[in-house]
Amino acid sequence: MKKELLIGCGSKWDKRLTCDGSKDWSDLTTLDYNADHKPNVVWDLMQGNLPFPDNTFDEIHAYEVLEHTGSQGDYRFFFKQFSDFWRVLKPGGHLLATCPSKHSIWALGDPSHTRILVKENLVFLSQKAYADQVGKTSMSDFRNIYTANFEPSFVDEGEETFMFVLRAIK
Repeated sequence: MKKELLIGCGSKWDKRLTCDGSKDWSDLTTLDYNADHKPNVVWDLMQGNLPFPDNTFDEIHAYEVLEHTGSQGDYRFFFKQFSDFWRVLKPGGHLLATCPSKHSIWALGDPSHTRILVKENLVFLSQKAYADQVGKTSMSDFRNIYTANFEPSFVDEGEETFMFVLRAIK
């Protein structure tokens, strides 16, 4: 049975992205900072590592939440957050996420949005990209602080929504 985590679930627990076509949750754990939403785990994503052991989940689902964490240009938080997602994913596990597209009026219009994620950010989550590009392109090298490794399985930057699926390489 697939073990799934829905972070920043709020009161909307629908499955928006899938890797295998399943529309229903399997063994679901919900997480939100607001206890009023009745998540399984009350946790603020800004307070540090997720409260789960390494290699716990097959999938992490993050719908309309990542833009509320960290801040634009805070690369240390960016890499810490994605490293922690990688940590709690099983080898070959997936992070499935949606957030406002850079083209959406809500990307900057919502006062609670602290950063905009774009497809170009995902390059920095791949160790292969570092090997292929550092010293050959203007890609910055963050391998001194980032050792996790994701490869994109799906990326769609639409007019309103940016969707992506990353596979944990372990």
